[in-house]
Amino acid sequence: MSEYHTPVLLKESVSALAVSPDGVYADATFGGGGHSREILSRLGPEGRLIAFDKDFDALENAPKDTRITLIHNNFRFIHHLLRAEGYGCGIDGILADLGVSSHQFDTEARGFSFRFTDAALDMRMNSLQSLSAETVINGYSENDLGRIFGSYGELNDSGRLAKLVCCARAKAPILTTGELYDAISSVLPKFGEHKVLAKIYQALRIEVNGEMNDLSEFLREAERSLKAGGRIAVITYQSLEDRIVKNAFRDGRFKLVNKKPIEPEESEIESNTRARSAKLRVAEKLGEEQE
Repeated sequence: MSEYHTPVLLKESVSALAVSPDGVYADATFGGGGHSREILSRLGPEGRLIAFDKDFDALENAPKDTRITLIHNNFRFIHHLLRAEGYGCGIDGILADLGVSSHQFDTEARGFSFRFTDAALDMRMNSLQSLSAETVINGYSENDLGRIFGSYGELNDSGRLAKLVCCARAKAPILTTGELYDAISSVLPKFGEHKVLAKIYQALRIEVNGEMNDLSEFLREAERSLKAGGRIAVITYQSLEDRIVKNAFRDGRFKLVNKKPIEPEESEIESNTRARSAKLRVAEKLGEEQE
């Protein structure tokens, strides 16, 4: 599990759920299973955990524990899937870690990282879907590429980036991370190149996987699944998703458990640099008498 992914804000996020030994909980983003294992360690024999992940690779991390049910599916369908398991609106707590796993970043064939110069432009979290980064780069219009780079990457020169991509692909399809770099290298800053590349890859990944729409739908469905007094803890890594979570928790159906997001200690950041931008928000579902 540790080789697959190092869980971020592990103790803080699970403690925020106030796990009851006989409760029913959901890990919406199983990944390497770190958060799930921590929840299981706090459950008694009667407790239950339902975990979700749309990445087939994550299924290999399933612990041999009769208290957990692992479902290969998108967390946006959490309410429907929990009802199918017989839990309906009776969930005590839900946890979601929205970060890309270390395994996904570090596996060259997945195409999530610009560190690899000859990787296929994939970026699919669910390998069964047809849309990939290659499809986006070679098939989207210049206007749509500019929109993606601007909205999801928050890049000021999104239009110029889109134009460079379109000019390059007119000569030959852009199929690898290296070819994408060559196409846009003229607009990358001399200093801070990696920061801009990270935003470009973030934008492509969000588009390929429909992350913003999935997150909004997940938050609506998670609220339906929680019992009154049940808690939801969400770890975000960039401003777009954090804003969606923040707004969802302030719509009148939740009470904020932490008014300000919880961030990693310096010691955690030193041991896991991918934790640097993490923010944990926690909310509790209100009952009718509390609204």
